[in-house]
Amino acid sequence: MFDSLTSVLLLLTSSVLAVAFFRALRLPAMLAYFMVGVLIGPYALNLLPSTESGRNVAQFGIVFLMFSIGLEFSLSKLYAMRKTLFGLGGAQVLITLSVIMLVGWISGLSPVTAFVVGGALTMSSTAIVSKMLMERVDLNSRHGRLSIGILLFQDLAVIPILVLIPTLGAHSDNMSTILMMSLLKSIFLLFILFKFGKGIVNAWFSVVAKQRSRELFVMNVLMVTLLLATVTKIAGLSYALGAFIAGMLISETSYRYQVESDIASFRDILLGLFFISVGMLLDLTQLANHIGLVLLLLVGFVLFKAFVIASLSRLFGYETGVGIRTGMVLAQAGEFSFVILALGLEQNLIGGDELQIILAASLLSMAAAPFIIQYNGRIARKLVKSYTRNSSQVVYEIDSVAKNLKDHVIICGYGRSGQYLGRFLKEENIPFIALDIDPTRVHDASAAGEHVMYGDAGRRNVLEAAGGARAKALVVSYSDMRASMKVLHVAQESYPNLPVIVRTYDDADIETFRDAGATEAVPEVLEGSLMLASHALVLLGIPLYRVIKRIRRFREERYKMFQGYFHGLTDVPTEITEAHQVRLHSIELIPEAFTVGMRLDEINFDSFNVELQHIRRPNMLEDILPRGDIELAEGDILVLLGSPANLSNTEKFLLTGR
Repeated sequence: MFDSLTSVLLLLTSSVLAVAFFRALRLPAMLAYFMVGVLIGPYALNLLPSTESGRNVAQFGIVFLMFSIGLEFSLSKLYAMRKTLFGLGGAQVLITLSVIMLVGWISGLSPVTAFVVGGALTMSSTAIVSKMLMERVDLNSRHGRLSIGILLFQDLAVIPILVLIPTLGAHSDNMSTILMMSLLKSIFLLFILFKFGKGIVNAWFSVVAKQRSRELFVMNVLMVTLLLATVTKIAGLSYALGAFIAGMLISETSYRYQVESDIASFRDILLGLFFISVGMLLDLTQLANHIGLVLLLLVGFVLFKAFVIASLSRLFGYETGVGIRTGMVLAQAGEFSFVILALGLEQNLIGGDELQIILAASLLSMAAAPFIIQYNGRIARKLVKSYTRNSSQVVYEIDSVAKNLKDHVIICGYGRSGQYLGRFLKEENIPFIALDIDPTRVHDASAAGEHVMYGDAGRRNVLEAAGGARAKALVVSYSDMRASMKVLHVAQESYPNLPVIVRTYDDADIETFRDAGATEAVPEVLEGSLMLASHALVLLGIPLYRVIKRIRRFREERYKMFQGYFHGLTDVPTEITEAHQVRLHSIELIPEAFTVGMRLDEINFDSFNVELQHIRRPNMLEDILPRGDIELAEGDILVLLGSPANLSNTEKFLLTGR
């Protein structure tokens, strides 16, 4: 056998070569680590023994994986996605876990082994899914948002599973008492940490950050993470729970992104070591002996998970096609499958043939996942003809609005920057149509009279329906470079003479966009929306002196024109403080609304700390500016400006009087 230094060199060399090869094939790096573990492990080349010390080091990979997941769980994000997260995600985990446990028990497994197997196969791969959705620019699509919501709940569900496995491994006669004690300890620990921990962590990180030492900051992150992991372990729970709590506490501070950046390299290396250690558990001889059963299990649980998720998505009001796409995206096993299996092995709850079969099926499902996800849309359209018709309906609706437009502007993305530009164009009486795939934003903005339609601007038929051949300019206001490039390529292929202005965060991507055919690439850091609007107005033939005059007036009014914008599901606050920032919100007065028939001067909007911007009345083209003598009527849409809490209180009063 090799000495320590040679073993480390072997691991590094094989990992570098394997990861480089798998990335060239566009496969996840974790599969490369698994392959390294399988090849150098005791069941193949036997170059590296599976030692206790190696497994202990690999446990740090689990700790930092859970810490990273905790960083993603801000309370505001959980609240914003509560319906998908706790409704659809909770139902998926409960049904999948219960059915797999039942099948395992019928097949002869003990209840605790069936629980470990069910927990492992219930999980999906956050790393593979998020990476594939990002590369395909599908994160903000309907099936993309559903997938992320379900993944987030799965990540949450891992916590009680990881708490239960050591408890089940105690083999005590008084199991109900042990389970109850574990639950009470978890609740007590969570209450103490979230009640007092946030303030302490924030204050301590402020002290450390003032020292302006990156090394000290990184060591502090490691210390806090391992300290909380140790506390939960001493309490009889798991290291993973403490690491997850540490991540959640830090996610509520202003140091979240710095922490995420600083630990990325540590986390990935330790995770790689963990996946290598899991790969070393796979016995290729056992796999060959049970290949039929492995393939049967693989096909069975992949189809079952896809069916459950598709059915639940339909039950929760989504199209069948969207449900099928979501199910196919999440049908594989995930990183936490191996965490659960490793903990089950440590507690002697699973082993032998059962472990080898589940391990092999999980690994093969993850290897197949990129190929399944790549063709999920095509398969959904083949299986569900109505999904194709619904896509055609979206195009038809865009065409019905845009068919009378000429020399107009197409705005791709109606977030903050898109809405700001729309207001400039509206004041100059320049026709435009905006395209966005966030249904909440589209509904809210269109209800307020904004010219916005639901549609993916990266699709050729959508741009054609929006009047690309008749348009005078195309403005791409996405914050994601991949999404912008997707639209730009379609525009260049179909309308090479159409001027295109692209928004970018800084000047790093300007040349890339220009090389791809953009007329202008406007860096957001150089006055962002202001520069985007001025370029668009000049390109559309507005005299330069009028543009300069308007920009000067804008500055004199202290940005009042741009205060607030319509939020969507994708505008989840990254910090708790952002939840108090002002935004726009449309409220439609239903027939039974309390304020129908009341005059505006009878409603004290100032008492709610909101501002009434304008009123949109059915069958009236122009917005109505607020006046005290205006009497509110059924169907009126009030556009208000204020913080989320104040807007919610105002809407409650306008509709119910309370």
